[in-house]
Amino acid sequence: MDDDFDDGWDMSARLVDGRWVDRSPRRPDVEPQVRREVAVMPWLAPQLPLPVPVPQIVCEQPLTVRHAYVPGGPCPGRSAGQGRAVGAFLRALHRVDPRAAVAHGARDAEASFVAAEEIRHGLARVVLPRLPRHVLPAAEALLARLTTPPHVPRVTHGDLGPSHIRVTADRVTGVIDWGDCCVGDPALDLAWTVVGSAPAFGDAVVAAYGADDSLIARARDFHQLGPWHEVSHGLVTGRPAYVDSGVAGVVDRLERFGSS
Repeated sequence: MDDDFDDGWDMSARLVDGRWVDRSPRRPDVEPQVRREVAVMPWLAPQLPLPVPVPQIVCEQPLTVRHAYVPGGPCPGRSAGQGRAVGAFLRALHRVDPRAAVAHGARDAEASFVAAEEIRHGLARVVLPRLPRHVLPAAEALLARLTTPPHVPRVTHGDLGPSHIRVTADRVTGVIDWGDCCVGDPALDLAWTVVGSAPAFGDAVVAAYGADDSLIARARDFHQLGPWHEVSHGLVTGRPAYVDSGVAGVVDRLERFGSS
């Protein structure tokens, strides 16, 4: 697969000299998570079995961080070999000492859950009025299930989709974009990797990780919540296409998974 490089929703990014990535927050409210990432990643990176960025601040105005470029393209989520690598990576990540992570700058479990609750309340406010009546019971049940904190919080990536897992051919070359890293719900890291990916990839993740049924059920809930964020992003940025595609995704996932 050819390497590719693109921006994210919260951060602008550019490739420098083919070797470095410079990233800056698009909004002031993103700056605290950038600083947490700068604090925790030098400590976390050596404990992980795949390459991850270790950013350093190179400019304060505007806030800009730089890290080595992690080569590869987005993960298609189809290969069992890649799934095994991702499952082993998540197993190692979720075994990292949460207390030590907090001591090195990660947001703790209580603060992470409070922040997640605030986001969910905001999503409910903007998404529920846009949904057809037949999926509203499933939508409300989903939100209710996610009001329960995780039984065992772990160090998590927090935003592990295909664009953040980099691959070349059948090799996973690294995991990028750690701005949402915190001590939180490990099921969130399994949402796309197990539920949103192809069966061969997801089954390999489960086998390598050792996930049980209750964790996978919670991962399924987080997978259903994914398109809600797309709706919110479209509204915040004034992009109706994102709103429309997000609502369609919400309805599709509620119809497929809402009663399970």
